[in-house]
Amino acid sequence: MNKIAQIVKWCNGALAVDVDINAEIDELATDSRNIEHPETALFIAIKTNLRDGHLYIADAYVAGVRNFLVSRHVEAGELQGANIILVKDTLLALQQIAAGHRKQYKLPVIGITGSNGKTVVKEWLYQLLGGRFSIARSPKSYNSQVGVPLSVWLMEPEHQLGIFEAGISQPGEMEQLEKIIAPTIGVFTNIGEAHSEGFLNIRQKINEKLILFRHAQHLVYCHDHAQLNECIVNYVHHVQDVKLFSWSAKQDADLRVTKINKQGNKTQITASYKGEEATVTIPFGDGASVENAMHCWCVALLLGLSQAEIAEGMMSLQSVSMRLELRHGLNDCTVINDAYNSDLTSLQLALGYLDQQKQHLMHTVIMSDMLQMGKADIDLYEEVAAQISRRGIQRFIGIGPALYKNKAAFRKYKKLRSIFFRSTEDFLKNFHQLTFNKEAILLKGARVFAFEKIGLLLEQQVHQTVMSINLAALKQNLDVFRAELSPGVKTMAMVKAFAYGSGSYEIASLLQHAGIDYLTVAYTDEGISLRKSGITLPIMVMSPDASSFDRMIAWNLEPEIFNFRSLGMFVQIAQTLQVKNYPVHIKLDTGMHRLGFEAHDMEQLITLLKDNPMLQVASIFSHLSASEDPKEDDFTALQAKRFDDMSSQLMRELPNSPLRHLCNSAAIVRHHSLHYDMVRLGLGLYGVDGSHSLEGKLQQISTLKTMIAQVRDVPAGDSVGYGHKAMADHDRRIAVICIGYADGYLRDLGNGNAYVLIHGQQARTIGSICMDMCMVDITNIPEAKEGDEVTVFGNDLPVTLLGQWANTISYEIMTSISQRVKRVYINEE
Repeated sequence: MNKIAQIVKWCNGALAVDVDINAEIDELATDSRNIEHPETALFIAIKTNLRDGHLYIADAYVAGVRNFLVSRHVEAGELQGANIILVKDTLLALQQIAAGHRKQYKLPVIGITGSNGKTVVKEWLYQLLGGRFSIARSPKSYNSQVGVPLSVWLMEPEHQLGIFEAGISQPGEMEQLEKIIAPTIGVFTNIGEAHSEGFLNIRQKINEKLILFRHAQHLVYCHDHAQLNECIVNYVHHVQDVKLFSWSAKQDADLRVTKINKQGNKTQITASYKGEEATVTIPFGDGASVENAMHCWCVALLLGLSQAEIAEGMMSLQSVSMRLELRHGLNDCTVINDAYNSDLTSLQLALGYLDQQKQHLMHTVIMSDMLQMGKADIDLYEEVAAQISRRGIQRFIGIGPALYKNKAAFRKYKKLRSIFFRSTEDFLKNFHQLTFNKEAILLKGARVFAFEKIGLLLEQQVHQTVMSINLAALKQNLDVFRAELSPGVKTMAMVKAFAYGSGSYEIASLLQHAGIDYLTVAYTDEGISLRKSGITLPIMVMSPDASSFDRMIAWNLEPEIFNFRSLGMFVQIAQTLQVKNYPVHIKLDTGMHRLGFEAHDMEQLITLLKDNPMLQVASIFSHLSASEDPKEDDFTALQAKRFDDMSSQLMRELPNSPLRHLCNSAAIVRHHSLHYDMVRLGLGLYGVDGSHSLEGKLQQISTLKTMIAQVRDVPAGDSVGYGHKAMADHDRRIAVICIGYADGYLRDLGNGNAYVLIHGQQARTIGSICMDMCMVDITNIPEAKEGDEVTVFGNDLPVTLLGQWANTISYEIMTSISQRVKRVYINEE
């Protein structure tokens, strides 16, 4: 372990408070909610445009942390017994600490950069080389200015090889990452348009990324990328110590591909190296996988693996899923599937996600053996058991011979019920003896243990049509809007209407974890459901039924008050229940004429509010009618003027200072002067740019997919579907797909008004949309077959397009998706 005194030297810091300079640091923490070993952790208060880590120092202290790295004065009296290191820039200090840590290790390190494929190449190298080396590597896709130092910090004395990826979004960023990774072998995967906004052109982006390899001994790349090759050759002319190791399918190279033979879902690659030919087979049929495999082949040769070892490893490569999947399970369970690999670091990340599932009191972990070199089994599983116990998990199910052998490491924790099986097959045979009911279940297994079989047993089988919701995209959309706000402006997020069809609790849980200030639902029952699931954020109810005011108070929900009738009835309930200063939200009508008090109501409203100690106005707000439309900016300005006048009149008379909010998603972007104290995020949060001003920065979070149930040939002259109306004017091949109007696929989308994507190609609807099925034309998609995947909407088929086809808006499409359609929540890291 490194000591505080060493940390101070590495980051050129000053000990503002010196309690124990010999305190040992094992963990670097930037999130107060995810600290594994608080007694040996250093909490680093990183300040970004979106969040200031200094605001969470108290939380880290309460969690047990006694070592802090800060960039501004902190009251020592509030952190008794703590070491406090003061620096100018905590992010730079984190990077310097990681660079100092890296210098302690004289081992080969592979540094990977490029536009695409970095994470896959890193994980495949881990799969290829893991049997020979004890490897430290980036968790998931930790390749940012914060992620890289946290990754390199994971290097320990038992490691024999490091594999780290680095990504940048603007010039100057790679300078620091190079000092941290200090690769001996470099891999430049490829170059493309991704994340190009911060660069003048592709050439500048290549040259910036090449800085990662200025002290490397070898650089692996594909000679066939013309611009990349040109830049690399010029770069090596100035940095002559770097030896190039290229591969090519078109010209001479160190590893020359002579033949590529695709055989279904496999690809056979033959290449020549040093005059000898060798052949490998990878279990993938796409071009990107071939490119990634070639980079791995080159690195394996540089590290001395034989062609036979490489061929054996290539055939065993597993697909890389860098995401957690949250699915609804049997008996009201939630299943978190993270069964793509199993090591200590990824386990810690997955356990942090399990912690967020507050809707369940019971948490279970099902885990396989860790195929991890470098730690003795007893030490490894002692640490696993400690992590599981610290998280308060009630049940642990271990699968594999090593876990079975090390049962004692878990059995010593009396509050943890532990069960062990020698193999996955053994678990499956005994599955009927286990009970899973209303709990959160984490699946964490190495690929060879085939945990997908366990997942199938645990998941609720609902429908062949599935809507995937990308929670990482939702978080990115939130950050896009937060970047538009001035410091101190709060955010309220709409999770009404089942979070626009995406699933209320799962969305609310992520928003709570992301630090949103308020949630909004339409009805009381929605709010109660969130409370029962463990959501503690303030929740505003927009359309409260007066008969549910008592339940709102019981569940700490805050009503929107929009007329004197609702105000009077709420006051009566508050008096009966003897509550005081209960938060309410006053809605003003500034011109939309839907709900709200008007200007002539202000005097009476002020009198009633001032005379009622039972209430306290938490916020005053109104709703803009056309904030997205530049042609209506004059009307938006008129609404804002009315809001200013009425809200100011109220605030002058109220004893407290309520929050004011007016902006919806479009207004956040188009009307910065109207942000007031808080803004409301609705459809924009889910990836729809109503303002048309964000230039593709938002990501559509939902993808709706189904499958082909049957393929049939329809001769010319025959009809398709109800009504005997959709006549085939020529011989057609059609697919019956498993989605209909009962799933939310509107009838207006039938009769050729819409298309779906099959194998990336358009297949138009034929005939009317049925209740559970519809038909599409696949005459020009000969490879389409029964069981194939069908995209109804997603990144390549925007939901806004379906709205246009159905003569409606995205809201209706999204909120129409039936509850019977299975939701899968993806959390990409």
